[in-house]
Amino acid sequence: MDLNSFGVVFTIFLAIFTQSLTGFGTGLVSMALLPALVGIRESAPLVALTAGTLELALVIRYRDTLNVQSVWRLLLAALVGIPLGIVLLRNLDERVVLTFLGIILVGYPVYALFNPHLPKLDGRPWPYLFGFVAGLLGGAYNTSGPPVIIYGDSHRWSPAEFKANLQGFFLLNDALVIASHALNGNLTSWVWQTYLMTIPGIAFGMIGGLALSRFINPATFRKIVLALLIVLGLRMIASVLI
Repeated sequence: MDLNSFGVVFTIFLAIFTQSLTGFGTGLVSMALLPALVGIRESAPLVALTAGTLELALVIRYRDTLNVQSVWRLLLAALVGIPLGIVLLRNLDERVVLTFLGIILVGYPVYALFNPHLPKLDGRPWPYLFGFVAGLLGGAYNTSGPPVIIYGDSHRWSPAEFKANLQGFFLLNDALVIASHALNGNLTSWVWQTYLMTIPGIAFGMIGGLALSRFINPATFRKIVLALLIVLGLRMIASVLI
């Protein structure tokens, strides 16, 4: 295994470990690091495959607290946003894509660290709006998490329901993203070979994250990850602009 391949496997391990411990982070952490190693267009389908593998296991683990009624409207709207996001990924200049991704990587952690107390977003339009944006970001950057997390915050999901609902949304969202990548010819032999290479990283990241969640305060670890994402996002924007 060469140094670049090791970097890919380690990035996936770190991303999977983060989500196993905190309930989120595979897409954000992976897409903060992988584009510098393999490019943005190769990163997107690879991350969808690795994230989907983890989320299938986590949904089984948290199935008793999953509330399908809380997420089905989000998923319905994501179904519209995902193909549009993949079209943007294929057609926009990579520098533009990286700039927007950098803004997302900085913007969401800033929001999360300040932890604002949002009003409850009742009413029919809100789940469809947040779901559409999540699908758009998921198709383009594999970063569907922030809109769904903000929506869940506004609806005061309990910690157990929050983690289960996120995994349920992410799993079905990633299934749609993977299908869209397949239809667009993005699941190349390189993507499949690299995915198979990362399976040990997925396994060790999931086992390690779930095991350490008993001993490490997930909230503290989450803040550390968010701070690092701000640094990585600023670095990504700077690499495009300089």
